[in-house]
This record gives sequence, structure tokens and C-alpha cells, in this order.
Amino acid sequence: METYITVKGQIVIPAALRRKYGMKAGTKIQIYDEGERIVLKPVTADYYRNLRGSLKGKKALKALIADRAAEKER
Repeated sequence: METYITVKGQIVIPAALRRKYGMKAGTKIQIYDEGERIVLKPVTADYYRNLRGSLKGKKALKALIADRAAEKER
């Protein structure tokens, strides 16, 4: 697939890809620079569902609380 950049720097994501990834008007897109390529990742409801429980058992809350306490001391 190929697309073009407009004068305003906008691109059109082909309809087949928008349907495949559940992207609609207003969907947020994360953009990553990976050296020789640019990666676009849609932030959809599925993205958030996949994050659920990903930090379970990793003591992330304790680390966050400790980090916030250290910031207050500064």
C-alpha cells in the first residue's frame, strides 16, 4: 500500500487498514521513530484491554509511591 503526505503533513490510512485495526475518526495514534522507519500504532479500546493486568505482580504501585515520595523530598 502506498499513500501521500498532504501540504499540511497529513496522511491517509487506507480504509482496509482502518477497518482491520478498528480505527475511526478521532482515534489516537502513537508514532514511533525506529531508525529507518516510522511506526504508527492506533490507541483503540483493544489496546487498553490488552494492557489490563500487564503490571500485575510487578510491584509497580509500590515503585510509583516510592518515586512520588522521593519527588516530594526534592
